[in-house]
Amino acid sequence: MVKEKKHIRQSFIFSVLFREGYRNGVLLCVFFLVINTAFAQLPAKTKEYVVTINDTTEYTLQLALDDAGQPLYYFSNLFTPVCLTGECKPVYINFYWDLLGNYTRFDFPKGAVLTRMDHKPFKPEDYEKLQTILANTHSLLKEVSMEDLVGKGTENLADSVDAKAGATLKTVKNEVIDGAVYTCYTLWHIAHGKVVTEMQRITESFRTDALLHRFLTDNNHHYQYWAMERVMNAEGIVAPDFQSDMQQVIRGKNIFTARFALQKVSTTFFSDNARQQWLWETYQSAGYPLQIAILKKMATLPLTNSMTEQAAWQVGKANQEQGGLLLKALATQPKLSEQTLLTLADQLTNENCAAEVCRVLEARQPKNRTVQKKIVTFKQTLHPNDK
Repeated sequence: MVKEKKHIRQSFIFSVLFREGYRNGVLLCVFFLVINTAFAQLPAKTKEYVVTINDTTEYTLQLALDDAGQPLYYFSNLFTPVCLTGECKPVYINFYWDLLGNYTRFDFPKGAVLTRMDHKPFKPEDYEKLQTILANTHSLLKEVSMEDLVGKGTENLADSVDAKAGATLKTVKNEVIDGAVYTCYTLWHIAHGKVVTEMQRITESFRTDALLHRFLTDNNHHYQYWAMERVMNAEGIVAPDFQSDMQQVIRGKNIFTARFALQKVSTTFFSDNARQQWLWETYQSAGYPLQIAILKKMATLPLTNSMTEQAAWQVGKANQEQGGLLLKALATQPKLSEQTLLTLADQLTNENCAAEVCRVLEARQPKNRTVQKKIVTFKQTLHPNDK
């Protein structure tokens, strides 16, 4: 995860957003003013971008850079008056996003606080809820307009809008803070608005092999997915310079990115004995969900003799689900070595898997007398009715 550097300078930036609408004959005006002002210090290096919202609105986005000029994160220092029926609340707040436009957090300039419509300051739990609200990319606030939040009879009751809410407001009540509906709405739409697309465009312009390596090995799963899509083609062929990075992703702590990488890479990624041995070692040390994903992948691979022999030995030690997948991987192979067949035959004394093992062995019509004898013994001794 990228560490944000300590801010050391200040800047002034201005922009205006005016939004106008009518509901039940009452004018609802929301003035959205974004000003980067002297209340927040900047990193040692930044690059500024003007983001155009519409024909009348634009504001400045800051990209923090490290000493080598590589991108770190985005931020903006905001002043947003939230206005309803002529009464405005000034909101001073700093927003931060990662390099793909995912909102991460907020903080404030010194002395700044948020207040409700009754001018009472936010409590600590309100700030915690606000972070939860802003971090929710699937918030219901995405689908409603500001006008939808005004209930009939509340037009002149800005401090009581929650008490006499309309149907829409009741629907999104868990997505907002009582007495700060419009603040929550306005801030959420800043965090997840057009600026996100612009950040993604800017980051794409910084794409280099070094950035892709960095993203693949980052703890931010958004970075990993983004990079994987750019180092692997539609057939799952991974560019040679990034194959070791993909192995790190597969062995990483995030099961979702690990499974995604495993499922997407081409079978040729595991074509040689060394890479298959690495996959088997990964299986042995992985958590259960990834083990299952690895076994399913094995069923799509042309396995080496070494791999099939290890898989055959593992059948008797695995649980029913794992054992079934191991046998499926072996059954899909065009040929099994004699040692693999012998190892499988040894599992015929294991009641948990013997029946399935026998079916796999018989399908191969083994010529080895030891294997044949063990199959006969299994049928006569353990399952006499299966003669």
